[in-house]
Amino acid sequence: MAQRRRNPRPFGRGGCQERLPDVNAKRLMTSRLVDWIGQQAVKRTFTSLADEVGIVEGTVRLIFKDYVSDLEQKVRFETPRWMGIDEIQLTQYRCVITNVENNTVVDLLHNRNKETVVKYLSQLQGREKIQYVAMDMWVPYKDAVNLVLPESIVVIDKFYVVRMANDAMEKIRKSLRESLTTKQRRGLMHDRFVLLKRESDLTDQEAMKLSGWAENYPELGLAYRLKEDFFKIYDSQSKEEALARYAAWEISVTEEVRDAFSDLIKAWRNWQPHILAYFDHRITNAHTESVNSLMRVMVRLGRGYSFEALRAKLLFSEGAHKKSQKRPAFERRAPVSRPSLGRHMVGFTSLVSANNDQNLTDNESEESINYGVDIAMLTRMIEDGEI
Repeated sequence: MAQRRRNPRPFGRGGCQERLPDVNAKRLMTSRLVDWIGQQAVKRTFTSLADEVGIVEGTVRLIFKDYVSDLEQKVRFETPRWMGIDEIQLTQYRCVITNVENNTVVDLLHNRNKETVVKYLSQLQGREKIQYVAMDMWVPYKDAVNLVLPESIVVIDKFYVVRMANDAMEKIRKSLRESLTTKQRRGLMHDRFVLLKRESDLTDQEAMKLSGWAENYPELGLAYRLKEDFFKIYDSQSKEEALARYAAWEISVTEEVRDAFSDLIKAWRNWQPHILAYFDHRITNAHTESVNSLMRVMVRLGRGYSFEALRAKLLFSEGAHKKSQKRPAFERRAPVSRPSLGRHMVGFTSLVSANNDQNLTDNESEESINYGVDIAMLTRMIEDGEI
């Protein structure tokens, strides 16, 4: 009886067809393409990606959302020992959490309300390691820190305090200019630029101009002197010296300029313990120049993006993170005493112990520490068009 031949497998149902690449379960495209779109969407506009790939912008947004959600689970920034709480204005005030030691951004919160900051701090892993929190004089920040981090020391950033001295002087300068004639105003050419400079930074020509202005307009000269003397409070070597300098400074604020400096005087009285904390723990909420640069680029970047998309582009931009490598501490076991093995086994025992130690050492993996987004690096990347 003739042996019956087996029919070959139909084409497309067995091994005769070329294996298809891994297709994403949610979308009709390969997983590799989905991953690429997600990575590129952090740096590029959604529209440009949609045009290049040949899909609608809404699909790019959905892929980006899933990609960021995955990163939220994988990427963890080191909880700072010295935390900074600041804000920037993007349609409304957004709270920025920084790592003061490393000059990095670790998070961007939807608003600066107390409830929002309390929720963030309460969910923060390792929050017990936070020693100092630098901030401006915004009461909800202080209340949130006192509630969640009662052991942390609140330090008012000196930048915000001395800026109030500049603001007071500016009030007097503007008020004076309003009362002058056009000719007199010409005599105060570039007055704002000169008055905002520290006395030690003035050129000979600027110092001569300032001397003439002070002689012609004593109130302006007094305002500049008060501004400079207030700055010098921060040259103090201790909080006791700073307190004494402030007391002498406040006495020198005469009635004709007191109204302009009233906000500064009130702030010092209300926040004195936290302002003076700076002289025990000299930390500031990142370099002023870096923070100002970040504000400018964030405003520029924020046009046309939702808060969620902007936050993701800032926190997860590839190449902007500040990282370091550290090897976790390893505690070796003490040698085990084996008296019953006899002298002839001592060498063998030592060899086994040495081999075990070597294997454990070889298998140790270096732990990567991510301190957050480097402010200077992020600013450069945005200005160079990389984001």
